[in-house]
Amino acid sequence: MERLVVAVEKPLKEAVWDCRMCGQCILHSTGLSCPMRCPKNLRNGPCGGVRANGNCEVYPDKRCVWVEAWEGSRRLPVFKDHIEHLQKPVDWQLQGTSSWINLASGRDGVAPKGWEPHASS
Repeated sequence: MERLVVAVEKPLKEAVWDCRMCGQCILHSTGLSCPMRCPKNLRNGPCGGVRANGNCEVYPDKRCVWVEAWEGSRRLPVFKDHIEHLQKPVDWQLQGTSSWINLASGRDGVAPKGWEPHASS
């Protein structure tokens, strides 16, 4: 079943969002920009190297994924404050699996072993 779902999900999400199939999709929290496109795999905002023009430190000819995410989140009618939520680290064991199945099964909501979010002040 998963192979069939991945066969549909992967090309669709790659074409629309340049998805990297991390198995833990957070597009709704990142202005419909896939944060896994960041060459540093940052999942909680930009690095300190974003250029003044909004381009990436690693690939200066490309727009920073997180600049795109912030701008995209401002345009969303819902979820626009989700970009400010702390995202758990990527569970690399889910790489290449279906985020749709992982969401339905609750598998994407499990934080990697040893990770605990900081309590908010």
